[in-house]
Amino acid sequence: MRIALIITTYNRPDALAAVLEGCVVQTDLNFEVIVADDGSTPVTADLIETYKVRSPFAIKHVWQDDLGFRAAAIRNRALAATKAEYIIFVDGDCVFPPGFVASHRNLAERGWFLSGNRLMLTRSFTEKVLSEKLPIHLWRTGDWLRARWCGHIERLLPLIHLPALTGLRKRFPLRWKGAKTCNLSAWRADLLRVNGLDESYSGWGLEDSDLVIRLLRAGINNKSARFSVPVFHLWHSENDRSQLIENRQRLQIVLNASHTRAIQGVDQYL
Repeated sequence: MRIALIITTYNRPDALAAVLEGCVVQTDLNFEVIVADDGSTPVTADLIETYKVRSPFAIKHVWQDDLGFRAAAIRNRALAATKAEYIIFVDGDCVFPPGFVASHRNLAERGWFLSGNRLMLTRSFTEKVLSEKLPIHLWRTGDWLRARWCGHIERLLPLIHLPALTGLRKRFPLRWKGAKTCNLSAWRADLLRVNGLDESYSGWGLEDSDLVIRLLRAGINNKSARFSVPVFHLWHSENDRSQLIENRQRLQIVLNASHTRAIQGVDQYL
């Protein structure tokens, strides 16, 4: 099974570097990375070129003009740029441990998408991680216990590794709340079936919920990947949420509708 890891980013090369460091030490290196760049300056492109040289896997850089927050559009462009059978979506500020790709592969199952969870880092700790290049992707339990004791992280629960939750993982197959594209994976065929993400959402918010709802409506169920594929979410300032009310109204329309395909989706790039 060929896997593509789609990493969204925007003008945060230090965070992207931390994520790519986690990529190069994966126990399963049978994947490609597609950096989905929502209009960053050439500094990000230069960083990606350095990792292309040293990485044991292929890296593609998919870029679009900076016209505001357009995560749905750049993810669609990245989805169109790969032929991989299985897609893992993460954000460019979400670092992950060495077994991340392997765990997604092991949990992947036809008819299901995977939704993982995240561990939030504080602002001060994030600044320390990035300035000192702390290898949190390699940290062990003792390191995280100390971080929790010092108040650098909000909780330890996402770090618990429970691989033997086979039955419980499918307990809420129709749940859409809580599934986010900062840690979500699905079969590319299923994503194309629903026409990817809907770019009609303007600005930050809820385009990932829209995707999940349409996947569920298309018969692709939610399989929990919690306690198996955590990501360490670096702090960032709050995105502009001026369009959130409008996006909520759009999502409510989707909840009341019956369609499965995005109104403005990936098909325009294929």
